[in-house]
Amino acid sequence: MIKLKELSRLYQINKTVIEYGLIELLPKEHIPLSYRLMRLTLFWLKNKHKNTDLAQRLRLSLQSLGPIYIKLGQMLSTRRDLLPPVYADQLAHLQDNVPAFCGELAIKQIEKSFNRPVKALFDNFDKTALASASIAQVHTATLKEDGREVVIKVTRPGIEKTIYADLQLMKWLAALMQRFLKDAERLRPVEVVQEYEKTIIDELDLMREGANAIQLRRNFLNSKVLYVPEIYPDYCTKNALVMERIYGIPVSDIESLKAQNTNLKLLAERGVEAFFTQVFRDSFFHADMHPGNVFVSYEHPEDPLWIGIDCGIVGTLNNEDKRYLAENFLAFFNRDYRQVAQLHVDSGWVPPETPVEEFEFAIRAVCEPIFEKPLSEISFAQVLINLFNTARRYNMKVQPQLVLLQKTLLYIEGLGRQLYPQLDLWDTAKPFLENWMKEQVSPKTLMKKMQQKAPFWLEKLPELPELVYHNLSQSKKQQQQLSLLTESINRQQRNNSKSYFYIGAGFTFSIISALAYMKPDQDLALFFAVPAFFSWLLAWNHTNKG
Repeated sequence: MIKLKELSRLYQINKTVIEYGLIELLPKEHIPLSYRLMRLTLFWLKNKHKNTDLAQRLRLSLQSLGPIYIKLGQMLSTRRDLLPPVYADQLAHLQDNVPAFCGELAIKQIEKSFNRPVKALFDNFDKTALASASIAQVHTATLKEDGREVVIKVTRPGIEKTIYADLQLMKWLAALMQRFLKDAERLRPVEVVQEYEKTIIDELDLMREGANAIQLRRNFLNSKVLYVPEIYPDYCTKNALVMERIYGIPVSDIESLKAQNTNLKLLAERGVEAFFTQVFRDSFFHADMHPGNVFVSYEHPEDPLWIGIDCGIVGTLNNEDKRYLAENFLAFFNRDYRQVAQLHVDSGWVPPETPVEEFEFAIRAVCEPIFEKPLSEISFAQVLINLFNTARRYNMKVQPQLVLLQKTLLYIEGLGRQLYPQLDLWDTAKPFLENWMKEQVSPKTLMKKMQQKAPFWLEKLPELPELVYHNLSQSKKQQQQLSLLTESINRQQRNNSKSYFYIGAGFTFSIISALAYMKPDQDLALFFAVPAFFSWLLAWNHTNKG
């Protein structure tokens, strides 16, 4: 049941759509009846931004609706192959140009979090935010204890109430979809919203973000591909986080990157490498790599280094999902559509009764025209979209655990193409995936797994003789029990056979005796009644034995 708060939020969203004239994004013939009825009901509302460019209106509307919608705009801003440039340029402002809240409020939030005055912790605290995002903003300072340059990330006051209200509304809408939409079982809207809820709630806890950043930094320590700023654990709370200050060029500032002769091709390829390394090597990946969270080091432009910040959202995959993903990617690269279809069935992404040959043909019909282009011109996002549209006919279910992965891959491809339009994502990723698959069955990997298990085996080794004896004893007991059970069944079968024989005899003698009695011939009837009686008695006896 939707509550008053959710109704209020739904009204606010509808009001925003009307006041910013977003319905103009649809052709007039496709304007839904619900919108026309809404205009009649809310007749006092009208487009207040007619003189503003539609792309800017879209950005302002998402910005006014809060964090969840800002994040939607952030993702869309990286898809320049799907959006006209004017829209992508406007939405790019959502990555780090969200209006900041007052510096005095930030100080109060920090002091409340650390239970100490800002002046006791930091020198040179700048009240003007260095950058501001949908959930938090950052201020610069130096640590009082040793003078290190740091940034302090602090959450927006009252942001949790807005997010929880939006999540409740999304859950209500998802429940409606689950109940009334034909595709609900495949799309699994309730599960997807639950997964998204977990993600964004985790992002509100800056201590969790700090732990994520520490793990990611450890995974890429001394790497030439990705650098993650140091986190200072002694200065981590739920609403404030202190980390090393980094200096770099925003990845979206192509002109500055070109001005220092950055190797953009290598930079784009390293972005792809960083993504696949996080997913397949570490099973732990930064899942919010929009341009506002990615910088490029000023040092060594010929050997560029990515810098990743804001680890509030991370994704993980289990070994089974990783293997199926790797096999799917490689099958696509090799145009082995039969393997793609079979993997979808084996993994449970489509129902087991799906006809593999028919599914294979449908995938081939969609993908072959795309692969006629040069690989550098093929958008992996477009392949995914076409695949999902095809799989919909075969009741493919949305995999909530893969939603973050899909979003991150779209970010990476968008960033890579922005840096180097000729980026061949397929050619860059294929060798990595092939090597990963080989490593999974290599002697080295086998030895590594054995080494990991060795302490457990050594711990159990003294118990091994006792376990073997116990199992053998149990096996012997089970065999004895099985023999007794088999003998009992055989005895039951023998008793049943005899019971059936005596029942048949008793029935036969009873019929003859009854017929003789009706003649009437009492002597003959009595003659057959005696064996009939004993036959029924023996039948009852053997039945009870069974």
